[in-house]
Amino acid sequence: MSSTTDKIKGLANEAVGNVKQAAGKATGNDKLVAEGKAQELKGEAQKTVGDVKDGAKNLADKITGKH
Repeated sequence: MSSTTDKIKGLANEAVGNVKQAAGKATGNDKLVAEGKAQELKGEAQKTVGDVKDGAKNLADKITGKH
């Protein structure tokens, strides 16, 4: 998966997680709040993977002289 794909999926999971948390809080559904938090954290991790991939590619490009 490309870094961009990881970042997009991460953002989507964060957004859905936030919506689930809000819905869970509004309805008093603690399970939905927990699911939303878990999905938000998954999204944050996916974005981090994308950032790491970008960093590794940039480093490789510098080493090989590619721009």
